[in-house]
Amino acid sequence: MRIEIIGAGAVGLLMASFFTEQQADVAFVLGRQLPKEQKITRTNSDGTVTDNLRVSVATELSGKADLIIVAVKYGDLQNVYAQLRTSDVTIPVLFVQNGLAHYEEALQLPQLHLAFSSVQFGAQRLEMFHVAHKGIGVMKLAVGRGDEVLFLPLLNYAQHQLPVVFEADAEAMLLEKALLNCFINPLTAILQVKNGQLITENNAFQLLKNLYNEITTVFPQYGQVFQFEQVVALCEKTATNTSSMLADRLAGRVTEIDTIVAPILRKATQQNQSMPVLQTFYLLVKALEESGEKM
Repeated sequence: MRIEIIGAGAVGLLMASFFTEQQADVAFVLGRQLPKEQKITRTNSDGTVTDNLRVSVATELSGKADLIIVAVKYGDLQNVYAQLRTSDVTIPVLFVQNGLAHYEEALQLPQLHLAFSSVQFGAQRLEMFHVAHKGIGVMKLAVGRGDEVLFLPLLNYAQHQLPVVFEADAEAMLLEKALLNCFINPLTAILQVKNGQLITENNAFQLLKNLYNEITTVFPQYGQVFQFEQVVALCEKTATNTSSMLADRLAGRVTEIDTIVAPILRKATQQNQSMPVLQTFYLLVKALEESGEKM
C-alpha cells in the first residue's frame, strides 16, 4: 500500500513511522526539495529508540497513492486544497487536523472519499525526521463522504501501538476532540505551563473547572461523554507535555485558536448561548499573538 503524507510535522512523522514499520510504502509530499530518501527515527513512549525507518520524499502528489493523509496545520490547508483539486479524485484522503474549521472546507473538495481523524496520542518532533511518541492513544477515524472500506487498511498498518477506532459521525467526533482541546490548549498557552500544572496549581485548576462547567452547560450532551474527572485524568496522563498551542506560542508561530476555539464559540452563538469564559480565553490568546507580532 502506498501512503502519501502531505506535511512532516509531529503527527505525520509518527504515523509514517508506524506505517513504515508495518511495510507500507510511505512518501512525504513537502513544499521544498530534499533528498529523495530519508530515515525516520522514533523515540518510543517507553524511552527505547526505533530507527532506520525508510521513507521517500517528493515535492508533489504522484497520482498513484492508495491513500493521501493531510498532516499540516490549518493555516497551510489552502495550499493543500489547491493540490487536491488537481489530483485524482478517486484516491481517498484523510485529514488529521485539530479543530472543526477544516471540516466544511474539506467537504467542498471534489474528492469522492474523505475521512477525518481525531488523534488521542502524543507526538513531538525533535528534529527534521526524528519524532517522539509522547503517549499511547487511539486514532479515531470517521468518514465524511465515500467508502469506509478504502480506509480499513489503516487497521493493519497502525497495529497495537497506534490503534484505529472507526466512528460513525465525523463532525461529532471532531467537536468532541475540539472541546477536549479547549480544556488544555488555551489555558496552557496563556499561563505558559505544562499540562499537569492545570491541576496542581489552585488558580489554574479553578479556571479549568469554570470552563468545564460552561462547556457542559452549553453542550450538555458532552457532560455524559466526558466527566470532569476524565479531564483531570487527561491532564495527569499528559502532565509533562507541552500543549501544541503553547509550543506554537513559544516558537512565535500562529496558534490553532481559530480552528479549535472559534468554531465552538460560533456553535454556541447559533444556539443563542454565550460562553464568556471561553470567549475570554480566545481573546487572550489572540491578544498574545498580536503582541508577539509587534515585538
